[in-house]
Parts: sequence; structure tokens; C-alpha cells
Amino acid sequence: MSCRVIVRVQEDMFDAAEEAAKLTKNRTDLGAVVTFTGLCRDESGALAALEIEHYPGMAEEEISRVVAQAAARWTLEGVVVLHRFGLIRPGEPIVLVVTASLHRAEAFEAAAFLMDFLKTQAPFWKKQHPTDASAESEPGSGAAAWVDAKAEDDAAAQKWRG
Repeated sequence: MSCRVIVRVQEDMFDAAEEAAKLTKNRTDLGAVVTFTGLCRDESGALAALEIEHYPGMAEEEISRVVAQAAARWTLEGVVVLHRFGLIRPGEPIVLVVTASLHRAEAFEAAAFLMDFLKTQAPFWKKQHPTDASAESEPGSGAAAWVDAKAEDDAAAQKWRG
């Protein structure tokens, strides 16, 4: 059976359990399903919302390209990558990666590879909207700032190169 791939970039919330269930429905041959859900943090109360922008079409194409790399590197039976865009509040999900394989090591490694790519290479731009303790304002009315890449994310992705 070939690797089933689902890649979506969407504004709407998603249900991680539902997405994993769709991927594994009627599959009795699988030995492992790894799911990772990335959540929006409140940054110790300093973040009101995270705004994520993308270039429609390009983001899905680039994610699909890297999913194909993962499927070539590990024996995967299924992959789901969902990434949200728009205004995301603390506690809400941002990203979902689900990998299914006959063996756990391949599912874990492929999920880590895909998340490292999403953190460092995927064409998404993030803007932080800070809380404003002095006024109740909507995100976007204050001093929002673009999020820079983190050195530790680049270091994590480096292990997959070469």
C-alpha cells in the first residue's frame, strides 16, 4: 500500500484525534501512529494572539515536497500535516503532524523531521500581538512584532541534513 498523504493549510480549528482516526480507519497493518500538536503559548501572559500568514499554494506545495522526502526516507503508510493561519489565541492548536508506520521508530523520526522542517523552512510568517494590561484592545491595535527564527530550531533541523 502506498503512503496516504494529507496536507492542508487552513484557518479553521482541527481535531487531532479525528484526523488521526481518518488516517488509520480500516488499517489493521499499522504498528505505530505518532501525533504532534503544536499549541500557541501565552508567553507567560505577554501574548494576546499569534497571527500567521502564508502564501496560498506555495505553503502547501512546499510542505508536500518535504512530506515526499520523509516518505522516501522512512517507510510510512500515512502522513497528515495541517497548519493553521490567521489569528490564533493562546491555547489553540497551530499545527498537527501525524505519521503512521509499521514500526514506531520510523513514525517518531518522520514526525520529528517534519516538525523541524515546519519550524525552520516552511513559508509561514508569524507576528506576535502582545497583551496590553492598560487597555482592552483587540490584537492588531498594539505594537505587534514579527517573530524571528530561533537558533535552537535551526540546530534541531541541522541533524537531518547531510
